[in-house]
Amino acid sequence: MTTGRVPLWLKIAHTLFLCVLVPVYWAHYGPQNFLWFSDIALFVLLGALWLEDRLLASTQAISVALLETLWVVDFLTALVSGFHPIGLSRYMFEPDRPLYLRGLSLFHLWLPVLSLWLVWRLGYNRRALLIQTAVALVVLPLSYWLTDPSRNINWVFGPGNEVQDWMAPWQYLILLMLLFPLAVYLPTHLALQLFFREHSVDSSCEERREERNHKDTEDTEKRRRGKTTNHTNGTNPN
Repeated sequence: MTTGRVPLWLKIAHTLFLCVLVPVYWAHYGPQNFLWFSDIALFVLLGALWLEDRLLASTQAISVALLETLWVVDFLTALVSGFHPIGLSRYMFEPDRPLYLRGLSLFHLWLPVLSLWLVWRLGYNRRALLIQTAVALVVLPLSYWLTDPSRNINWVFGPGNEVQDWMAPWQYLILLMLLFPLAVYLPTHLALQLFFREHSVDSSCEERREERNHKDTEDTEKRRRGKTTNHTNGTNPN
């Protein structure tokens, strides 16, 4: 773990934003909405910010950097031209959706920037690929079992806003559980290793130094206790 690399104002701002977003989303969308990978990322990045933890930051860069960037492209294109090339942000232009809800959803604009900035700042941890894959293999079935198909959270019932009918639902779920790690996480992992190679090397070295320092501290403590025990055993009471 590193310290002092993330400004305090950013930690506080992210915390205050969640203090507003969570009760509003809970009241309007219900708790199932927090199964979205983007919502999970908000909470995990909260921990990454305060703890300045590269592993937490790395998992969320893998999880949301690519998909959230596509959301940003879709939103900005629609904002300028009225055309949605992907459709991920279509709900942002629904006039019957309250403006304050759409305002809160603007976190999708800065979420990929924050996740990538943290990796640049703290370093990339290569274990993130395995950990985020394991998380997805839990979150996707939960999204399927616990949520309404009309919500289509994490697209477990079909691509986009539509419920697919071209294969059995369980087959589509298995396909999605393969696509996320192979088509989203793995390419992002490789890109992060490429673009943050120096930081990844530095962070790996720092992890090894921390492990050695921790081991040295434990050894010193054991030796100190041993000397204390020997001194006590070698002292005869009067």
